[in-house]
Amino acid sequence: MQVTQVRTTGFHDGSTDHIFKTTHTALPALKPGEVKICTDWISIDPAMRGWTTNKPSYMPPVQPGEIMRCFGVAEVLESQSKHFAQGDWVTGFMGVQDYGVVSQNGLRKVDLNLAEAKDYLAGLGMTGFTGYFGMTDIGQPQAGETVVVSAASGAVGSIAAQVAKLAGARVIGIAGGPEKCAYLLDTLKLDGVIDYKNDHMPSALKRECPKGIDVYFDNVGGATLDAVLACINYQGRIVVCGAVSQYADFANVSGPANFMTVVTHSLKIQGFTMKDYMHRVPEAFSYLLKAKQTGDIIFREHIVAGLENFQSALEMIFTGKNHGKLLLKVEK
Repeated sequence: MQVTQVRTTGFHDGSTDHIFKTTHTALPALKPGEVKICTDWISIDPAMRGWTTNKPSYMPPVQPGEIMRCFGVAEVLESQSKHFAQGDWVTGFMGVQDYGVVSQNGLRKVDLNLAEAKDYLAGLGMTGFTGYFGMTDIGQPQAGETVVVSAASGAVGSIAAQVAKLAGARVIGIAGGPEKCAYLLDTLKLDGVIDYKNDHMPSALKRECPKGIDVYFDNVGGATLDAVLACINYQGRIVVCGAVSQYADFANVSGPANFMTVVTHSLKIQGFTMKDYMHRVPEAFSYLLKAKQTGDIIFREHIVAGLENFQSALEMIFTGKNHGKLLLKVEK
C-alpha cells in the first residue's frame, strides 16, 4: 500500500515554514502493540512550530526526515494491539499522513455516537481541554470578575472565554478584525471586544475594563501582555498558555517590559501545557460534552482539505487567517 506522508526537511529557524516535503512510501508490517490507521482529520496547531525547533521543550523536536507530528482522528484498519480492534476510532498522535502504522501508546478510543470525529480535535480535544483547564484550574474566575482572553476567537481562547462566562465573570475578548470581533459579541455573547488590528490596545483595555483586570488568559504574549500588566488588579491571575506573537523568532523572544508589576501587584502568573493535565482528561471531556449538548459552549472549526495544503494551513495560524479551530480534512 502506497501512502502519502508529510516529513520535515530541517529545523524551523523562525524565518520560514518551508521545511516540509511530501513523500510516498509503503507501510511497514505491523509489530506487536501497533495499529494500522486511516487518518480522517488532522489538527493544525501553533505548537507545530515549536515541535520543529531544535530547542528544549516539553516534547522532543521532530527530527529532519521524520513524519511531521500531529494530533489526529483515525479509523483502525488492522491491529496488533490488545487495546484496539479493527473498526475502532481513535485519537492521539498520528503523524501527517493519510494512512500509517502507529504505536498504541498515546491513543485513546473515541465514540462517534457522542460527537463527530472532528469534535475530538476541537472542543472535545486537546485545544478544548487546554482552554478548560487553563481557565478553571489556574485562572479560577469568580462571578463579577473581569476576565480578558487574547486570541479569543481561536481554538483555545474561545473555549477559555466561554468557560469564564459560565463561571459568571465579565469576559472581554481580544481578536483581529471586525469579523472575529463580531463573532465574539454576537455568537459567543462576550461582554466586550478589542480589535488588536485596529484598536490602540492600552486605550481599549481601559475602555473595556474600567475596573481593571482580574484574570488574563494569554495566548499571544508580547505587546498585548505588556498592556494587560498596566491594567491588572492586585492579586490578579495570568494564565500563560502561549505566545504566538513571538513564535516567528525564537532566538529573540522578549519578556514584558513592566514585569515588576508581578511583584508590586502580588500577581499569580503560571504557564502550563496539557502534559500537566492528561490524567484529568475525562473531567474536561464530560464538562465540555455536556456544555456542547446544552448549547452553553459553541465549537467553531475552520476546515482545510487535502494533505497537499498542510503547509499553507500551518501558515494560516500565524497570520490570523483561520476563524476557529483549524483542521485539515484528509482526502483519499
